[in-house]
Amino acid sequence: MDQQHYNPSPQASGKAIASMVLGILSILTPWLGFILGIIAIVLASKAFKEIAQYQLGGRGMAVAGLTTGIVGTIIYGLIIIFFFIAMATIDSMHY
Repeated sequence: MDQQHYNPSPQASGKAIASMVLGILSILTPWLGFILGIIAIVLASKAFKEIAQYQLGGRGMAVAGLTTGIVGTIIYGLIIIFFFIAMATIDSMHY
C-alpha cells in the first residue's frame, strides 16, 4: 500500500493573529479604536518580517490586521479630529 505524505501547513505567526484581532477590535471599539489600530499596524509590520524570516504562515492574517488597523485608525482619528473641532467651535461661540 502506498503511503501518503502529509505536509502540514507552517505554523501561523502569533503576531499576525494578534494584529488581525486588534485590527478588528479597532473598528468595533469606540475611542480605543485609534490606539488599537496603531498597535495592529505595528504588529502586522513585525509579522511580515517574522513570516519572511522564519517561513511561517499567517500572511493573510497579517494583511487583514494591517488593513483593519489602518481603517480603524482612520475612522477614529477622524472622529477625534471632528470632536476637537466641534468643541473649539462651541467654545468660541460663547465669547
